[in-house]
Amino acid sequence: MILTITSFKDKLSGLSFSFRIAYRYLFSKKSHNAINVISGISAAGVGVGAMALVCVLSVFNGFESLISDMFSSFDPDLKISLTHGKTFDVNSTKLREIRKMKTVAIFTEVVEENALLRFKEKQMPATIKGVSNDFRKMTHIDSIMYDGNFVLYDGAFQRAVVGVGVASTLGLGAHFIDPLYIYAPKRNGKINLLRPENSFNQIGTFVSGIFAVKQLQYDDHYVLVSIDLARDLFEYEKSKVTSMELKLANNVNREHVQKQIQTILGDGFQVKNRYQQQENFFKIMQIEKWITYLILCFILLIASFNIIGSLSMLIIDKKADIETLRNLGANNQLVRRIFLFEGWLISAVGAVIGIAIGISLSLLQENFGLLKLGSGYVVNAYPVVTNIGDSLLVLVTVLVMGFLAAYYPVRYIQNKV
Repeated sequence: MILTITSFKDKLSGLSFSFRIAYRYLFSKKSHNAINVISGISAAGVGVGAMALVCVLSVFNGFESLISDMFSSFDPDLKISLTHGKTFDVNSTKLREIRKMKTVAIFTEVVEENALLRFKEKQMPATIKGVSNDFRKMTHIDSIMYDGNFVLYDGAFQRAVVGVGVASTLGLGAHFIDPLYIYAPKRNGKINLLRPENSFNQIGTFVSGIFAVKQLQYDDHYVLVSIDLARDLFEYEKSKVTSMELKLANNVNREHVQKQIQTILGDGFQVKNRYQQQENFFKIMQIEKWITYLILCFILLIASFNIIGSLSMLIIDKKADIETLRNLGANNQLVRRIFLFEGWLISAVGAVIGIAIGISLSLLQENFGLLKLGSGYVVNAYPVVTNIGDSLLVLVTVLVMGFLAAYYPVRYIQNKV
C-alpha cells in the first residue's frame, strides 16, 4: 500500500514537472523567432475554429428557440390522441379523472379532419380544426392574429379563423360578406353517381379573422371553427373527439405530468408534448446542427495540424535541453510528456481565447442584434441563444483534437533528437 501511494505521488510529481517545463517553453522567449510565430499561428487557428463553433451552435440554438416559440402560440402543452383509431369518447372515466387533476389548467376538445373549401370560384383542400371555447385561453392565438379577431361564434352566425396561406389562396379577408363553404364526405350512406354533390355535407360560415403562425404546415392548411360546427360537418356524436389538448398549470414538472397522464390512459392513447408534436421538424434541425458541427470540427482538425509543425520545430530547437534532461535521468516518457503538454497548452490557449470571443459575440448578438437579416424575414436580426453546454463541448472537442495533433510528432521524439 505504501509503495502504491509512493508510486502515485511520483507520477503526480512527474506530471507537474512536465507541465512546468512545457509552460516555460510556450510562454518564454524562444531562441528562434519563427517558432514563436508558428506557435502563435497554431493557437490563432484553433481559436478561430473554436470561436466559429460557438457562434454557429448559438445561432442554431436561436433558430430552434424562435421556431419553438412560434409553435407554442398554436400547439398545446400536451396533446392526447389514440394510438390506433381516430375518435374517442371525451366523457370516459379516465378522461374525467384527468380533468380533475390540479396540474391541468385547461382541457380543450378537438375535432380535426380534412375537407374542401370553396370561396366564390376558388377551391382548395384544407384541415378543419374544430375547437371548444377555451382554445383561446389554452394558446396564444390572439398574439398571432394577422387580421380580424378570433371569433368562432358571434351568437348568430358560425365563424371561421383561417391561416394566412389559406386566405391568400382563396382571396379571403376578415369580415368579408361572402360566405366560405366547407365540404366533407358523408360518413354514412352511398355515393350518388348521378348527383355526387349530394354525397357531401356542406356548411357555410363567415371569416372573422386570419392567423399567421409563420409555419407553412399551419398557415397554408388550417381553418379553425367551433367544435359544434365540426361535429355537424363530419357527423360526429356530441361526445366524440379526435384529440384532447391540455394546458398545464404554472410551475409544474411537465415531464412528470405527461408520464402521469400516460399511465392513467394506458397504451391505447399517446400523450405528446410540444417537442413530440413537431418531432420530425425538430429532429431535422438537430441533424442540421450536428452536421454543421462535424464540418467545422473537420476544419478545426486541419487548423490543429499547425501544432505538428510547431512542435516539430520546438523539439529540434530544444535538442540540447532534451539531452540535458536525459543526462539528469529523464526517460523518453518524461520527455514526450513535456512536449505533449506543450501541444496541449497551445490548443488550450487557442480554445479559451476563441470560446471567450465566441461567447462575447453571441451575447452581443443576442442582446443587441448587431447582425441584421434584412426586411421580409420573421425577425430583424439573427436569433442567437448562448448555451454554456455547447461551449463546454467545444472546449472538450478542441482539447481532444489538440492532444491527437500533439501526439503524432511526440511519439517519434527519440528518432528526431
